[in-house]
Amino acid sequence: MAASRYRRFLKLCEEWPVDETKRGRDLGAYLRQRVAQAFREGENTQVVEPEACDEMYESLARLHSNYYKHKYPRPRETSFSGLSLEEYKLILSTDTLDEFKEMNKGTWKKLQEKFAPGSPEGKHTAWARALPRPRT
Repeated sequence: MAASRYRRFLKLCEEWPVDETKRGRDLGAYLRQRVAQAFREGENTQVVEPEACDEMYESLARLHSNYYKHKYPRPRETSFSGLSLEEYKLILSTDTLDEFKEMNKGTWKKLQEKFAPGSPEGKHTAWARALPRPRT
C-alpha cells in the first residue's frame, strides 16, 4: 500500500507547477522537498500513519484541482486594490519583494550595515570618528 501512496504523491508533484519567481517560497518546490523527505526509501518506505498520509494527499489534491475555487466561485474577479492577477504575481515575486525590503530600510539600518564589523572601515573606528571629542 505504501507503494501506491508514493506513486500518488509523485504524480501530484509532477502535476504541481513550480513558480520560478518565488525562489525559496514556492509551494510546489516545498511539496517536492517534503515528499522526498517523507518517502526516503521510495516505494519501500513504511508509512507510520497511513490515515494521516491519505488525508494529507486528499487535501493537497483538492488544492491542486481548485476544488474550493469551483465550490465557492467568486462573483467578480477583482480585489480590493483593483490589481490584476499578473500584477499580483509581479509584486509577490522574490525579486520585487527584495527591492521593497531595500527601499523600506530606514536610515538607521542602512548606517548599521554600512559600518558593520565586516566593512572595510571597521565598526569602532567609523563610530569613533563620528562622535564628538570630550572636552578636557
